[in-house]
Amino acid sequence: MHSIPSRPSVQEEIGPRLPGAIYSNVDGRFEVLALIPDPAEAAKLLRRAARWALIVRDTLRPDGQPFAVGSVWTTSDYLVRPAYAPAA
Repeated sequence: MHSIPSRPSVQEEIGPRLPGAIYSNVDGRFEVLALIPDPAEAAKLLRRAARWALIVRDTLRPDGQPFAVGSVWTTSDYLVRPAYAPAA
């Protein structure tokens, strides 16, 4: 009998991409400007069903404008700079 794999947690899907982090993948190098954890708001931004969304900016493009993404963190993603430390 086969078991159905459990769904990854939201934190596992987001990975280390919190506001202030910069990550890289084959599509570019992105600074995370905001994390949208509300599924309804994320769905509006992504125009599809979503559990969360990120607002990012491609740092390799001088004219890079912020945009929403909902792709999960994978082994092809690379953390360039961790997120900002919370204020004490």
